[in-house]
Amino acid sequence: MLNMIWAGMILSATAVGLLSGQGAALSSAIFDGCSKALELSLTLLGVAAFWNGLMAIAQESGCLLHFSKCLRPVIRFLFPGVRRGSEGEQAIAANLTAEIFGLSGAATPLGLHAMEVLSRDAPPETASDDMMMLVLLNTASVQVVPATVVAIRQAAGSSAPFAIMPAVWITSLLTITVGVTMLRLFIRLTRRKAALYRTRRGTAC
Repeated sequence: MLNMIWAGMILSATAVGLLSGQGAALSSAIFDGCSKALELSLTLLGVAAFWNGLMAIAQESGCLLHFSKCLRPVIRFLFPGVRRGSEGEQAIAANLTAEIFGLSGAATPLGLHAMEVLSRDAPPETASDDMMMLVLLNTASVQVVPATVVAIRQAAGSSAPFAIMPAVWITSLLTITVGVTMLRLFIRLTRRKAALYRTRRGTAC
C-alpha cells in the first residue's frame, strides 16, 4: 500500500511538471535530489559504521554485558513475567541497550528476537503483558545517544548536531512515563473486567 502511495505521488508530480511546461526544472530537481540523497546516504553510512564499530568494541570488551546487567532491575520492574537470568531477560537487555544508544539497525533484529522468545510463554495468537511492554518501549524509542538523528543533522549542515540531545532525553522520559503508566492501567482494567465477566458468568450458571 505504501509503495502504491509513493508511486502515485511521483507519477502525479511528474505529470503536473510536464503539463505545466516545467520539464527543465523537473529534470534539474530529479538530478539534484539524487545527488543529495547519495550524499546523505554516504554520511549516514559513515556514522553508522562508526557507532557500530564502537558498539562492537564495547561488546568485545564486556562493557555492554555490564551495562545489560545494570538494566536487570529495570527489566524486572517492567517485565514481571520474565524469569530472572532467562533467555528472555537477556534478549530484552540486548534490545534495550541498542535502543538506548540509538542503534536502530541493531535494535530491530534484537527486538524481534526478544519478541519471539517472549511469545513462547504466551498463549497462541495472544500478546502477553510483557510482549505489549516490549512493543511500547521500542515504539517510544528510548535513546540517550540519537546517532541517526545526529547524523542527519550533520549531513544537513547543522553547526551543532548534538544540540538536540536534551530535547531527545526529555521526550524519551515523557513518552516512557506516560506509555508505561497507560499500559499498566490498561492491563489492570482489562484484568478487572475479565474477572468481573467470569464472576457474572459463574453466577448465571
